[in-house]
Amino acid sequence: MSDTTTPGMDMPKGTFRKTPTRGLTTDEVRKICRGHAGKDRVDQLLCVMEEELEHGFEFLEKHPKMITFLGSARTEKGDPYYEHARSLGYRIVDELGVPVATGGGPGIMEAGNKGAFEAGGESLGMTIELPFEQSTNPFVNEEMDFHFFFTRKVIMFYASYGFVFFPGGFGTLNEFFETVTLMQTHKMQPVPLILFGSEFWNPLQKAIVESDLLKHEYIDPGDANLLYVITDSEDEVIEILSRSFPKKHKNG
Repeated sequence: MSDTTTPGMDMPKGTFRKTPTRGLTTDEVRKICRGHAGKDRVDQLLCVMEEELEHGFEFLEKHPKMITFLGSARTEKGDPYYEHARSLGYRIVDELGVPVATGGGPGIMEAGNKGAFEAGGESLGMTIELPFEQSTNPFVNEEMDFHFFFTRKVIMFYASYGFVFFPGGFGTLNEFFETVTLMQTHKMQPVPLILFGSEFWNPLQKAIVESDLLKHEYIDPGDANLLYVITDSEDEVIEILSRSFPKKHKNG
């Protein structure tokens, strides 16, 4: 498949699973915790955190290795970044044999899940309860729901053998800088961290290089170049990720 090809099929392979598999909902977890913790608010919150982490690691027992896509929930179908995310989701499943994980919502998340679904692979959604409605996209075939962002990040980052970041807003940038920090401080294994879309990411890179971060030695001169790669090439993304998955393997 060429670098610019977007997969399109009349009968996608992903129709193998009509109904997504999912764990407990956040409402179900809170109900359990009210039973365990009673009316104490702090005990309830601690219980929810523990339950989410416990169920999250159970989820990862079935999916110990994945490639995670992150990016804007507002990117619409037909946008070049949407189509690249869809194509890469397909290629990661088809060429590397690895599940694709996203936050399970719309935009870039939907695109990555759609590509993985069409390739007949595992299309994972780690969804988050938000104050505004955000439904799970229809291309997720296994879902884990979270109330807390931090528990979701722990689970999402723990099993990720590579990250592909597309342009996005504050949430995407938050996830990007946290990932960089975790790898810089060796709290997380070094894995490929790819920023797709030079038009969006190069100005951020320039701001980091030209800012007082380096002048005051808040970061080392080589941190930016060492920790992530900026590209517009799907082929380069696949080549970089293949170093973590040197041959097509089955998850497990």
